[in-house]
Amino acid sequence: MSLKTKLVMAITSLVFLVTAVLSLVYVSQLLQAEVKQSYDTNVLVAEEIRYSLQQALETGLKDQKVNPNDTVQLRALAAAAVRDNAGLKAVVDSVNRYSLTVNDITISDNRNRILLTTGPGGTDQIVPARPNYQHLRDGNPVEQLKTVFGPPLVYDVVKPLERNGELFMTVRVGVRTTLLQAQYKPELTEALTLTGLALATSLLVAFLLGNLALRPMEELSMQLDYWTPVAEEQPAEEAETDTIVRVSNKIERIGQRMRNVEEVFSAFKENLDQVLGNLQDGILLFTGDGRAVLVSSAVTRFLQVDRNEILGQHARDIFDRNTVLGRTVREAWDAGVTLVQEEIVTEFGNRIEVSLDFIHDDRAREGLGALLTLHDQESVEVIESQLELSRRMAAIGRLTSGVGHEVKNPINAIVVHLELLKTKLGNTGPSAHGHLDVIDSEIHRLDRVVQTLVDFSRPVEVKLVEYDLRRVVADVVTLAAAEMSTRQVTLTSRLPSHPLIAKVDVDLLKQAVLNVVQNGAQAMPDGGKLEVVLTDDGKSAVIEVQDEGVGISEELREKIFDLYFTTKKGGSGIGLAMTYRILQLHHGSIDVQSELGLGSVFQLRIPLSALDRGRRHPQPAVLESTEGNQG
Repeated sequence: MSLKTKLVMAITSLVFLVTAVLSLVYVSQLLQAEVKQSYDTNVLVAEEIRYSLQQALETGLKDQKVNPNDTVQLRALAAAAVRDNAGLKAVVDSVNRYSLTVNDITISDNRNRILLTTGPGGTDQIVPARPNYQHLRDGNPVEQLKTVFGPPLVYDVVKPLERNGELFMTVRVGVRTTLLQAQYKPELTEALTLTGLALATSLLVAFLLGNLALRPMEELSMQLDYWTPVAEEQPAEEAETDTIVRVSNKIERIGQRMRNVEEVFSAFKENLDQVLGNLQDGILLFTGDGRAVLVSSAVTRFLQVDRNEILGQHARDIFDRNTVLGRTVREAWDAGVTLVQEEIVTEFGNRIEVSLDFIHDDRAREGLGALLTLHDQESVEVIESQLELSRRMAAIGRLTSGVGHEVKNPINAIVVHLELLKTKLGNTGPSAHGHLDVIDSEIHRLDRVVQTLVDFSRPVEVKLVEYDLRRVVADVVTLAAAEMSTRQVTLTSRLPSHPLIAKVDVDLLKQAVLNVVQNGAQAMPDGGKLEVVLTDDGKSAVIEVQDEGVGISEELREKIFDLYFTTKKGGSGIGLAMTYRILQLHHGSIDVQSELGLGSVFQLRIPLSALDRGRRHPQPAVLESTEGNQG
């Protein structure tokens, strides 16, 4: 069955139901009114006959001598008065002839025997038992319909005539249901005619509404065909279905494609955000009306504004003409001029390369948007410096590996022959043994140096585990507290209240932090304050070691991580080089800021675990612990 047929049937059924209910109520109300009107009319008829009966009894018994105690004589005289009264008969005959619903009229005595009747049955016979018309009048509409349109019945309207407070005679007006039906039928026919017209009208309205309701569906189906790929063919069985079913299936297919596109877009956006997050350059993509729709994380570093606040803003609201960067971009933007690696120096002395490209549609001859790139020259130089340092460290590692292998064997041979020489010399002069002891001491010192080279160049097996960096810092502070006390150094630490989880080799990382702490303590020969601070920037944990030492000059700052480079008397030049290597093994970095006479700040950055980066910690309260000598 088609949808159109179902719609027509549904509307028709609804209208039919409403019409049928209203018609039934109307018919029942008409029948109730008819029954009540007939009852009231026949009550008046009975009253009129009872009045005529009283007049006939008064006239017939006026000159008669009656013994009140002789009931037989009284009944006979009364019956004669009733039967012989022409006026009473005239009234009964006229009512019976002209009334539309009266079937018969009967006058009976107190023993329920007929004195006068227009119906079947003779005089002095028992009046037939009939239901009271009052029961039909007070019945519900359903019972009235069943009675009027059921088998023929006669109801009596009863009016008693009393004498001295006792029943003397009774007037019964019989009402036949078929007569009620005949009187009610014209009104019923009219009601049924109206019902038929309502049903016919409902059928026509349903047909028209069905077509009007489905016409937009056809247009919608055509619109959906426009958005459906040409390569996608409509199933053969679907072409034979109703319009609404076809539209529903097309919407479902389009919805599925949209969900698939949404999944692909979400994955693409996630990958794009990850790529943009790792870029050092700031990238802003603008629409044709100048609003930012794509902003990389690095833009925050250039503009000092969160990237989420920039999204959706117009270029003139993002860049302030009071700054060098903002003025450069706004002038080029307003003039529509392309910038190609325009180098500027900001108010803070930072060198930035600015590139602005406008995107045009040659066919439409209109602007589609613009791409702005901010390139930090100093960051590039820092990265190149770190790469150069890594290359030097790798070259030193390869060199030390070869040197250690080539020198170790000769040293071992010298040690053996030195011991043989000592044995052969025996108890010769002390002067010779003194020279041999010096040679032995220097050979052992050379062996330790070579062993250190071998250890530094040997591949390190890193055992990474999820670990709270607060515990690393706390253990290093506890381990170095005793040594700091002997150097008159006050060692303090500040740790966040929430865990900072990273994948690290705990022992190696402790060694790296300890090396920096000891280096800071050695930079303060007269004592001072050394502070270790653990923070995070959302992606990485930062361990800062701040000292109040002599500081590091700018020309020496680039060499402090070189192997064997040291400015301290008795220093080995291995500690910071080993720290640099350990941070590389953890995919981290180490940076130093220093001023002569004011001290140095070493920053060790370790990437946080992916799970820890997904958390949203509240602003931590700083926990501070103090170790070492306060004097």
